[in-house]
Amino acid sequence: MELFYRKEGSGSPVVIVHGLYGSSDNWLNIGKRLAEKHTVYMIDQRNHGRSPFAPSHTFNDLRNDLEEFFEQHKIEKAILLGHSMGGKVAMWFAADFPEKIEKLVIADIAPKDYLLLKEDSQFYLHQNILLAMQEIDFSMVKSRNDVDDFMALKIDDKRIRQFLLKNVEMNKKTKQYQWRVNAPVLYDHLDEIVSGVNRSWLDDRIPITAYPVVFIRGLLSKYILDEDKALIGEIYPDAQIIDIPGAGHWLHAEKPEEFMRAVLMCC
Repeated sequence: MELFYRKEGSGSPVVIVHGLYGSSDNWLNIGKRLAEKHTVYMIDQRNHGRSPFAPSHTFNDLRNDLEEFFEQHKIEKAILLGHSMGGKVAMWFAADFPEKIEKLVIADIAPKDYLLLKEDSQFYLHQNILLAMQEIDFSMVKSRNDVDDFMALKIDDKRIRQFLLKNVEMNKKTKQYQWRVNAPVLYDHLDEIVSGVNRSWLDDRIPITAYPVVFIRGLLSKYILDEDKALIGEIYPDAQIIDIPGAGHWLHAEKPEEFMRAVLMCC
C-alpha cells in the first residue's frame, strides 16, 4: 500500500507513526523540530488521513505497510517513533525488522492486552466513538460545528471531540463533509487494535535488546501504569521510561514542549 506521508529536513531518518484517529497533520510541529537534525517522515496509516482506505486493519497489515514504506523510500535504518496504536505498530515492526531500527521510541502505550482491563479499558470509549462516527448523516451537515453538535450527544469530553473534528474534510466532488477515517473498518478491527501486540505476541523474541527502547508516558494517562514497568522491563530489559507530569494520552498535543524535550533526549 502506498501511504501518504509528509517529509521534512535532512540527515538520519526518523519515522513517525500516529495513533488511532490521528494523521501526519498531528505531528507537523514535532516533525519540523526534529527536522533540524533529521530527515523526518510522518506517515498516514491505512484507513486514516490521506492514505488509502482498505477492508482490513490488522497489526500485520500495518507492519507490512511500514515495511513497504521503508523499502519505497530506501530507509535502511531509522529512529521509529510511534504513539498509541502507532506505538504498537512500531513495536511489532521493530520485533520483525530489528536491523532497521536505530532506536524505538514509544509514546504512551504498553505492550499489553488492554481488553484484559475490562471496564477500565478504553475499548468501550473507542467503540462509542466509532459508532457515533458512523451514525452521523453528512447530507445534513453544513459545517464542522454541526458535526461537533452531533458528536456532543455521544461524547462528553470536548478535547476528544476537538481531536476527532480534525478528521472532518470537505469532499471536493460531492461538496459534502466526510470523515478522513474509515470508521466501519476500524470498528470491525477494534478488538485487535485494543488487545494486540502484547507479551504473548512477543514471547519468542524476549528479551529484546537489539536496539535502544524509550517509553514516554503522560502521568495523567492510564495507558502505562506503574505496574506495567515490570512487563516493559521483562520484554525490553534496557528500556528507559520518561514521565511527563500533567500530560494525558495525547501527550504530544497536551504538553508539546515537554514531549519535545523528551523526544530530543532520545534523538
